[in-house]
Amino acid sequence: QIIVDDDDSKVWSLYDAGPRSIRCPLIFLPPVSGTADVFFQQILALTGWGYRVIALQYPVYWDHLEFCDGFRKLLDHLQLDKVHLFGASLGGFLAQKFAEYTHKSPRVQSLILCNAFSDTSIFNQTWTANSFWLMPAFMLKKIVLGNFASGPLDPEMADGIDFMVDRLESLGQSELASRLTLNCQNSYVEPHKIRDIPVTIMDVFDQSALSTEAKEEMYKLYPNGRRAHLKTGGNFPYLCRSAEVNLYIQIHLLQFHGTRYAAIDPSMVSAEELEVQRITLHSSSEQEEQ
Repeated sequence: QIIVDDDDSKVWSLYDAGPRSIRCPLIFLPPVSGTADVFFQQILALTGWGYRVIALQYPVYWDHLEFCDGFRKLLDHLQLDKVHLFGASLGGFLAQKFAEYTHKSPRVQSLILCNAFSDTSIFNQTWTANSFWLMPAFMLKKIVLGNFASGPLDPEMADGIDFMVDRLESLGQSELASRLTLNCQNSYVEPHKIRDIPVTIMDVFDQSALSTEAKEEMYKLYPNGRRAHLKTGGNFPYLCRSAEVNLYIQIHLLQFHGTRYAAIDPSMVSAEELEVQRITLHSSSEQEEQ
């Protein structure tokens, strides 16, 4: 747990796993209902392959600028100049806002945006955003649970939702209220400021809290972004479709292997592997073009 603001109540909780010699790790930002440990499947798998990953839980911030400023201080504290960000839902929006906020002296080397959005107005809640802080915790939890999938689900997805419900229960009123405020406060991403950052857009084809329009908007915003589609996975594919998500993360990070922005220990990557991956990437990008 780390405090970087003048306010002692703002505590960042994080898991930092993998080789500390890596100076450009992959950082995970959770959704509204999530805590740092919702990415345990990614931490276990990726560190096993030699990556350095950090999963974060942000403290209570009431606006995007305040969040970005706190996050920048955290990176300074961890002595990280550049990082790769994986953001899920609200985490994806905050990752884009942070890239935008630091565009003059860039801190974000690349983005993986999972079920993310670029404009908070899609939730039609901008008018209530200022009243979340007044609501009791049970009402806030009800709002969040309203976006969780219902109906028949496969066991892995049901387990994923149970896990998220459990994490949601662990969040206090101010944590939830602040995240919902960040999620719904009137704001959008300014694409011209982050146009040059490599992006992978990861989304699911089955039911999730994101509308088709919100997804289309993301594709428009990042015309050169790579697409990582999962047939199923709902709101939390990193929990219930972790093998696929972890594969897409590796494919995304491949482009940095052998550079100072590699998130993996170089000794864990053989020349043959790099060559195979290069060919795989090449053929997948050709397929996309067709």
